[in-house]
Amino acid sequence: MVIKASPAVARIEDFEPGQHVSFSKTFTEADLQRFIDITGDINPLHVDDEFAATTQFGGRVLHGMLTASIFSTMVGMLLPGTGAIYRSQTIRFLLPVHIGETVSAHFVVRSVDRLKRRLEIDAWIENEAGEHVIEGTCEAGLLRVPGEGGREAQ
Repeated sequence: MVIKASPAVARIEDFEPGQHVSFSKTFTEADLQRFIDITGDINPLHVDDEFAATTQFGGRVLHGMLTASIFSTMVGMLLPGTGAIYRSQTIRFLLPVHIGETVSAHFVVRSVDRLKRRLEIDAWIENEAGEHVIEGTCEAGLLRVPGEGGREAQ
């Protein structure tokens, strides 16, 4: 799936508590291999079928951080979107995700600080059964656009 960035920079005035966005992704073997190429993480739980079959997961699983990486898509492309500054993210890994599984990331705006130009967001990723595989919270800031005055969000 290709997501195109909006040319308009998000404005803090555009956000209210309760706003929700979601994004789904099916992770493939090729996605896993690219993540390994980038990180060098070749833990046998992720790369060795025989080893992984002997674990409580019954087979290879995705790296937790690969699954959680779709939070970056959420912040940069969907909520807040263009002009977002990813400030922090807490993550709790709850369940494994296997290659070929489709997961859906969800963001719900918890609070909006208009003065500091920041959003606090409840974040989770769920599997096709609706079970949370990752949970956390996110803080995102927004850039000031020319003409708004003041400092950049920090």
